[in-house]
Amino acid sequence: MTAADLAVAEARRWIGTPYRHAGSRCQVGCDCLGLVRGIWRALYGSEPQQVSPYSADWAEAGGGDPLLEAAQRHMIEKPPCEAGTGDLLVFRWRDNVAAKHLGILAGPERFIHAYEGHAVLESALVPQWRRRVAGAFAFPEPAADC
Repeated sequence: MTAADLAVAEARRWIGTPYRHAGSRCQVGCDCLGLVRGIWRALYGSEPQQVSPYSADWAEAGGGDPLLEAAQRHMIEKPPCEAGTGDLLVFRWRDNVAAKHLGILAGPERFIHAYEGHAVLESALVPQWRRRVAGAFAFPEPAADC
């Protein structure tokens, strides 16, 4: 299976996991970053970098664009219009504010994400979501075992 196939399969395993700010444990609790961290661990065995504690308003209070910057460091960037199943979508709520939400494209019109006040779920990628996509990234292929 490809990294994209593995990412979608793992994301689907997390469906129903309760929303917990800064969590990253399947069926225990996670936020959108925690979901992606869990998928990364399943694909590669460990996380690519340490995640510092963060508040719920980190995007409004901080500087830079840390989610986009981390994705650019560790994943393969592509134009959002070329995003495919298994790719990471990064969302920005409004212009001039750091991107603050993540999801995994589960098909041409669906994505999986941890949504505050809900749980990990699969949602329609309706126009209201599409226009907020700030970046799209492919997971690198896991190293082959020799």
